[in-house]
Amino acid sequence: MRGADREGNRNRALQYTAAEATIIRPATLADIPAILLLQNQSSEAARWSESTYKDMLGSASPRLLLIAESDERKLGFLVANFAVDECELENIVVVASERRKGIARELMRALITTAHEHNATRIFLEVRESNIAARVLYRTCGFTVTGVRKSYYRNPDEDAVLYSFEISQRD
Repeated sequence: MRGADREGNRNRALQYTAAEATIIRPATLADIPAILLLQNQSSEAARWSESTYKDMLGSASPRLLLIAESDERKLGFLVANFAVDECELENIVVVASERRKGIARELMRALITTAHEHNATRIFLEVRESNIAARVLYRTCGFTVTGVRKSYYRNPDEDAVLYSFEISQRD
């Protein structure tokens, strides 16, 4: 991992090597078209506009936006929001043809490392109850179930399962 600060933005110049020469790095404005394409190809992804992503990359934004790529091909992305000493995972997407290859796990590791560096004590998220692949990923990464929000999602109506990851700040 290499690091260098980027004008106070949560998107530090992190680079992680995932499976098969995949790089995890902070997203840039040039990545937004690919992020929108990935978002629109995933039925599970939250939907945000181009202007929202541009705002996320602003220097005052409390958001982290990471991209996974290999040979300049965008394979996935992650969005998280920081508030005080907590971090919320808001979106994680991996292109369908690249799933089950460790990319989402590496995006999660990058999130946990960044949250630790920013003195967050906890990462939390919610996920559709039916999204078994994501729920397995979160458990594999050390997240624990903390509750359920009844009928949280629409189209179709579905419960949200809440997860949390406690971050040790002993280092």
